Amino acid sequence: MPHSLVKEKELMDAAGPSSNLERFLGQNYEELHRDFVKHKARFLDDKFLPNESSIGEGLLSDSDMARVEWRRPTKMVSDPHLVVGGESRFDLAQGELGNCWFLAAIGAITFQPRIMDQIIPEGQSFRRDYAGIFHFRFWRFGKWVDVVIDDKLPTIDGHLIFVHCKTRNEFWPALLEKAYAKVCGSYADLHGGLISEALCDFTGGVYITLRLKADHPEHWNILHRAKKYGSSMGCGSHPGATSANTELPNGIVEGHAYTVTGVTKVRV
Repeated sequence: MPHSLVKEKELMDAAGPSSNLERFLGQNYEELHRDFVKHKARFLDDKFLPNESSIGEGLLSDSDMARVEWRRPTKMVSDPHLVVGGESRFDLAQGELGNCWFLAAIGAITFQPRIMDQIIPEGQSFRRDYAGIFHFRFWRFGKWVDVVIDDKLPTIDGHLIFVHCKTRNEFWPALLEKAYAKVCGSYADLHGGLISEALCDFTGGVYITLRLKADHPEHWNILHRAKKYGSSMGCGSHPGATSANTELPNGIVEGHAYTVTGVTKVRV
């Protein structure tokens, strides 16, 4: 299992990330939010429209694509929340998209509240001043980027197609995934990737990748120090020889990405 370790940089000054912030595609969240609240309207993102191009090619069959309905959380449940009881790796459930690398990275940063607060800016809600608009922040090409989205999410038969929360009325993972898909181009562009890339985009940090080798003299020390100093970590299992997603006798799924939640020695 290759391990990816990321140590985030101390990038924020007392003014916060906005001091080094770029507005993705020139969209200003504060201005848009204020205007739509003022006019009691719901935001529709003309830079990432709820249509087939935003989903991308190759993810869904033609028949399933024809059944897709983009719905706001307020139309899916009676009591939607952005976050319920804090963000947790246990919130996440993967959908019809091969982005376990993305989800494993999210799982890793849920251990870092400061980073989560940076990625998901405070003050967003489905209640106070709700206008169907949200924003998230990623580190891209040397800058923090603020990404605006509307909250229309792709569904089939009323169920989210891609990542979703195990708590039905919690929507931060689905909205975060949509913002990342917008940055990358489409949901299809998230189908396959490296956990190290996602961790870098979430933290602004630098990373190293380790490949397991028998009797590696420094592997344990590197992992132990990374855990001690608060680095975010993930790993990936080797792909199967014949088919992907085969579960091995030890419970590991072939060709899958995982969050590293702890480092310890055990006796066997």
